[in-house]
Amino acid sequence: MELAKLLKPEAVKVVNAASSKKRLMQDLGDLVESVYGFKSGIVVDALMAREALGPTGVGHGVALPHARLDGLESVVGAFILLDRPVDFSSVDRQPVDIAFALFAPEEAGVEHLKALALVSRTLRNQTICSKLRANPDPATLYTILIEEPSVQAA
Repeated sequence: MELAKLLKPEAVKVVNAASSKKRLMQDLGDLVESVYGFKSGIVVDALMAREALGPTGVGHGVALPHARLDGLESVVGAFILLDRPVDFSSVDRQPVDIAFALFAPEEAGVEHLKALALVSRTLRNQTICSKLRANPDPATLYTILIEEPSVQAA
């Protein structure tokens, strides 16, 4: 599995005005609606329902919100880089400025877990996160995300 198969270039965005976790979730919902066609409200509700089970802020300024959406045919992603970190109730209590959201079909099993593991491995790499934080251009962010994992695997 490759990030390029999960993430479309247009699903990468830099957000300058997120002031809270809920606002970040709304930004993710809006991004998913514009790129994948799912209603923003449904996306936000699914993300918040998953978040109620436990926070998806994994530490070091990174969040991996995820949810299942009825009508999806495969796992897809959306990436947001925030110009100012927001409180996300992360495991390390640090605010989040990198959010990579994953959405899976309702019946997805192992593919959802593989995608989550791939994104998690990628964003645990502090070099990649530093590059992402230093490049507030969506096209550059997309390139960093899809190229770095293959370089690391070599």
